[in-house]
Amino acid sequence: MIEKLYFCTVIEYHVKKYRIYLDNCCFNRPYDDQSYLLIHLETEAKLFIQQAILHQRFELVWSYMLDYENAANPYQNRKQVISNWKNIAVMDVDASDIIVECGKKIMQKGVKNKDALHLACALEAKCDYFLSTDKKLLRAAFDEISLVNPIDFIKILGI
Repeated sequence: MIEKLYFCTVIEYHVKKYRIYLDNCCFNRPYDDQSYLLIHLETEAKLFIQQAILHQRFELVWSYMLDYENAANPYQNRKQVISNWKNIAVMDVDASDIIVECGKKIMQKGVKNKDALHLACALEAKCDYFLSTDKKLLRAAFDEISLVNPIDFIKILGI
């Protein structure tokens, strides 16, 4: 109970309500092997961020790409838990020619197709941060949005 009170107090100090996009890797992190310290820490950070979303400290953006990738999840329970976040999102980005064209430009920077479309959706929604646990994707640099893993996101905010 003390941690929750501390959590709410700390988050309330942030003036701006950041708009964030979590990719499929991020949503699935709690289902990865938690015996690895980094995976466990990323999971805890991601769960912390999701609690902040539930407390309306951050605005979550969803997209058709999250629907698409989540539909391929062979674990029905995991698929349902992840898809429930769509109802909490402040925006759901649909497929469009603009997204596809933006995705093509992102791919020219060496980003894979699906990742590029996720990023294009986040850019279209004017997200401040794109959260992922995909190390290769996180190496990409964009002026319009910050790509970070959940741990670094918490560090950036000073939480």
